[in-house]
Amino acid sequence: MKGFKSFLLEFGEVIITALLIVLPIRMFVISPYFVKGQSMEPNFHNNDYLLVDKLSYRFTEPKRGEVIVFKAPDGASYYIKRIIGLPGETIEINNNSIVVFNKEFPEGLKLNEEYLPADDLTLNNMTIKLRENEYFVLGDNREASFDSRS
Repeated sequence: MKGFKSFLLEFGEVIITALLIVLPIRMFVISPYFVKGQSMEPNFHNNDYLLVDKLSYRFTEPKRGEVIVFKAPDGASYYIKRIIGLPGETIEINNNSIVVFNKEFPEGLKLNEEYLPADDLTLNNMTIKLRENEYFVLGDNREASFDSRS
């Protein structure tokens, strides 16, 4: 019986130590996610396992072209998408091209999205002006992505 109590005490110490190490890392540094669906193909595939850095955006702002994971509008799931438009910009999608208008490029900057296959289509002609706290995000598989166009 004494050996069993010693085992339980030691086991409890290991569990508590592990929780004290793992929980803060999980909450503040990295989080695991599974990709669900085809919206980010060909760069990320269904059931890919990702470890997402949560620390970087505490020190820097997200940049155009970066892939982010964020809570979906329904609040129950997470989306993985690529940042296309930054706060305060105007995004224009027309004839399968994306043009960004901002202070640096008042005449517009046509995006060269090297991470996409040449035959990828960006549908839904539209123009949207982003507020100061908004980002415009798209999936890499534009034909199968529920993103800022929706």
